[in-house]
Amino acid sequence: MSMFCTLSPTDKVSVMESIGPIIRVNVESSIQMVDVDLVPMVEIPGSWPRSAHWPRFFKRWPSKDKARCVKSFGFDLIARTNYHWQLSFLRAERLLLEGMEEDGGCRMKCLRVVRQLKEDVWCPGNRPVITSQHLQMILLWECESNPSSKSWLDFGSCFLRLVRRLLKCSRQRFLRHYFVRRANLLKNADANQLDNLADKLARFLQKPSLDMASFDGHSFTC
Repeated sequence: MSMFCTLSPTDKVSVMESIGPIIRVNVESSIQMVDVDLVPMVEIPGSWPRSAHWPRFFKRWPSKDKARCVKSFGFDLIARTNYHWQLSFLRAERLLLEGMEEDGGCRMKCLRVVRQLKEDVWCPGNRPVITSQHLQMILLWECESNPSSKSWLDFGSCFLRLVRRLLKCSRQRFLRHYFVRRANLLKNADANQLDNLADKLARFLQKPSLDMASFDGHSFTC
């Protein structure tokens, strides 16, 4: 599900609870019903935090021009408690994801398929231990590790690379933030849920087979 949505005048919004600065609401439309967390956010345009040592030296992805453009949009501060704010790079992530397929690669396709499997099979439920942001971070790390366009032409191998990295992160209970390297995005994740996810991923990788009919009408078996 997208992190950005547009409300219709006919949508029904109900406040469910308030936790510190976070207000949880239920949005009911003619299509679906979703829970949304409303969090105060402050935009810091044209600046880049000192703790975010990015881009890294001697890395070929992203290009210098792309990195310069991303940093020019700045970052955000998101309220986590009544007194603490957290760095957010949602705009930077979105800018990096935009235009990824211009070279004919399958990066975003891999992300979509992994995300769908995460939601339907590996981490179903309203409060999954792995979120879409975690998967985006994994894709960004993979793009940096495999900067060549040729590395993203074969869907099967690219898809399995993402799944293997997800398995490694789940087993180690460690996913480094792409922009703030000292931050572990799985630090507070439930250990049992991560172990269960790792077991599912390991079983899948033993005999990976995927019916792609629900994605683009093609099958994938490796």
